[in-house]
Amino acid sequence: MRHEIKATSIPFGLDQFRAAFEPIAREFNMNWHIADSAQPKKVILMCSKESHCVADLLHRWHSKEINAEIVAVISNHDDLRRMVEWHEIPYHHVPVSKENKEEAFAHIDELFQKYEADVVVLARYMQILPGELCEKYSGKVINIHHSFLPSFAGARPYHQAYSRGVKLIGATCHYVTQDLDEGPIIEQDVIRITHSDSIEDMVRLGKDVEKNVLARGLRSHIEDRVITYENKTVVFD
Repeated sequence: MRHEIKATSIPFGLDQFRAAFEPIAREFNMNWHIADSAQPKKVILMCSKESHCVADLLHRWHSKEINAEIVAVISNHDDLRRMVEWHEIPYHHVPVSKENKEEAFAHIDELFQKYEADVVVLARYMQILPGELCEKYSGKVINIHHSFLPSFAGARPYHQAYSRGVKLIGATCHYVTQDLDEGPIIEQDVIRITHSDSIEDMVRLGKDVEKNVLARGLRSHIEDRVITYENKTVVFD
């Protein structure tokens, strides 16, 4: 269940509402929360080298299409620093290798806490978050992947799809869990292709779908329109 309440329709503020509703919630054993839509969520973006998702979200934030505060960008590469810093957003380069993974993700966790992030967006971040981070920030980390999974897992998925003559390509936005790319789905979309589309066309169209699906999924989350139940979601219009 989800309700939207106009602040002007009640004679008290958020804290007083919580205090007044708590006995009712306790009586019916409710799992509930309330949020002020006038208070933007704090968002951290994570990326690697591909720029399309980060650039799209930065543009939407800059043009006020997304009611959120992008507080930082974290990357395991330094490639996108200039683009991010042009927006006057802090950019943290945290290299990740087999030798330093534990240390690197401990530092990333410190950054999550420092910026008090409400949500972390893996905007084509090509590293797997450790299980303990997935558990610690359950329901607060969003990822995007191409919808070929698990049909075309591994490297060069568009090349695999091209060789099989697929007619639809798409993308899935979901919450991150310890099970890779299997978390509760927030948003999905597809686009039709034909035999005349090259691999390069498929990659380009795939990026278009990815960034649109990620933006819609993030918007649903920051507007508190997503309720997760087991491994599914209910997304309200």
